[in-house]
Amino acid sequence: MNTLRKEALTLSPKDRLHLIEELWDSLATTPEAVPVTAAQRKELARRRRTHAANPDAARTWEEVRRKLERRK
Repeated sequence: MNTLRKEALTLSPKDRLHLIEELWDSLATTPEAVPVTAAQRKELARRRRTHAANPDAARTWEEVRRKLERRK
C-alpha cells in the first residue's frame, strides 16, 4: 500500500481528485462493506427526521451543483 500511496501522491491535483472520485464511486457498489459509526448513524437518523418534517426544504443535486458553480 505504501508504494501505491507514493505513486498516487505524484499525480497532479486534478488527477488525484479524479482518482478520489473513482475510488468513492467504487465504494457505492458495496455500501454494506463501508463501516458506519454510531455517531454517523445518529446523524443520519437526525437528517431523516428533519427531512420527514419538511421535505420541501430539500434541494436536488442539480440545484446544489448550480449554486456551487456560481461561486467560482
